[in-house]
Amino acid sequence: MPQPLMPKATAVWLVDNTTLTFDQIAEFVGLHPLEVSGIADGEVAQGMKGFDPIANNQLTREEIERCEQDSTRRLNIKKGVSTPEAKKKAPRYTPLSKRQDRPAAIAWLVRNHPELADAQISKLLGTTKQTIQAIRDKTHWNSSNIQPVDPVALGLCRQVDLDAAVKLAAERRAKEGGPPPQPAGAGLMSTEESLGGGTPSGFAGGDGFGVDASSASGGGDASEPPRDVADAAAALFGDSPEPEPEAEQDAEPVDVDALFNLPEKPAEDEDQEQH
Repeated sequence: MPQPLMPKATAVWLVDNTTLTFDQIAEFVGLHPLEVSGIADGEVAQGMKGFDPIANNQLTREEIERCEQDSTRRLNIKKGVSTPEAKKKAPRYTPLSKRQDRPAAIAWLVRNHPELADAQISKLLGTTKQTIQAIRDKTHWNSSNIQPVDPVALGLCRQVDLDAAVKLAAERRAKEGGPPPQPAGAGLMSTEESLGGGTPSGFAGGDGFGVDASSASGGGDASEPPRDVADAAAALFGDSPEPEPEAEQDAEPVDVDALFNLPEKPAEDEDQEQH
């Protein structure tokens, strides 16, 4: 249904000058009924001057009176009235401060989401297909300095838009019957694997880590060490018992008085000293 010129100002005039219901006015001007109710309460469009649709040849008085008598009827705009054209969606605008980050975001999407088409990347980041192809082929003038960075972290797109684009690309690839895309480099474990409690493939059965499969699976006594570990310990330290400390030999008692008592002088020496 075509909308009238100046929809909100027209709603202000209809609220002030008619007895139409909020639903009738909202459907005619293309607003929400709650917004029309806010206009009636003075919370929305404060100070806005109403736009008369009758004087501007968009409605007739008879059409308004017909809808006032029956609340189930809807207002119809007068035929031959020029209505505003719907605005076309403009391309995504990227601020000047973030345009230098677009090559890093493109490299991240090309590496981690190869299923995305160039048109999807161009729509997400507001870039051109020539730039995407140059980064994909590593012919970009600054390829040596480009480091992949998540575009969501850079603020170039929203996570919701990225998830929707990835889902759409996966559905398209599934319809074409192609294999699922494999991102370059090692990826993270999926949510199902991390929450499922399964053992990663590299640790299955303890292969390559010198652990017995029975001990890795939980079999046997947990207190007993694996056989290969016990053998290695026996070969390294031997089975001989620890030597007992030797018994200390009984030492002869020491006469303490003999250490401090000096020998007595002979009598002749005493007589010489007196003379």
